[in-house]
Amino acid sequence: MLLKTVELATSPTPTVSVIWMHGLGADGNDFVPIVKELDLSGCPGIRFVFPHAPQLEVTINGGRLMPAWFDIESTEFGRDDDEKSVRNSEADIRELIEREKSRGIAADKILLAGFSQGCAMTLQTGLRYPEKLGGLICLSGYIPLEDKLAGERNEANNSTPIYFGHGNDDQVIPITRAEQSLATLQKLGYEVEWHEYDMQHSVCMQEINDISAFLKRVLA
Repeated sequence: MLLKTVELATSPTPTVSVIWMHGLGADGNDFVPIVKELDLSGCPGIRFVFPHAPQLEVTINGGRLMPAWFDIESTEFGRDDDEKSVRNSEADIRELIEREKSRGIAADKILLAGFSQGCAMTLQTGLRYPEKLGGLICLSGYIPLEDKLAGERNEANNSTPIYFGHGNDDQVIPITRAEQSLATLQKLGYEVEWHEYDMQHSVCMQEINDISAFLKRVLA
């Protein structure tokens, strides 16, 4: 069943879609306010799609039921993520990509974006997708199932632009974890636009400005 979503379009006839995944315990409404903060002047019409993650029991939070893209057993992020739920959510996000294509948006005009767990799913899905996507916006996260990426990635997205931002005072996902993912991406030949910010596990105005610049560049 298709994930429920919140949608916001900057034009009645968008030609670009951004599918934006929230973090653990949040929902699709979490990043809706960011749209009005982005400077999209000069960009084509964009449909922002904010899906709600499924309800899962999350081990690290005492088995509590909450919106989550995958189960996490401890803070060894990317090394103990539950593979089954990661892959289930990847399939869910692929369905959203297919829906955007059915609505007339070309694959290379579809971008994936995500924060924290949503960032992990952006990398998990985008780098394996069999058609070239427009770009990946990765906020305060990491690569899940990292040891499997080299063997499973699809060459269609070898040159897809990647924005990767992280706070240097992140107490939830340490920046060293993101730097490990950055090193993996660079080793595999991906072009990554890396940004480091004086912030915790959050998004700051400078990052919003940098995301605006990234969108303008890749959509030009």
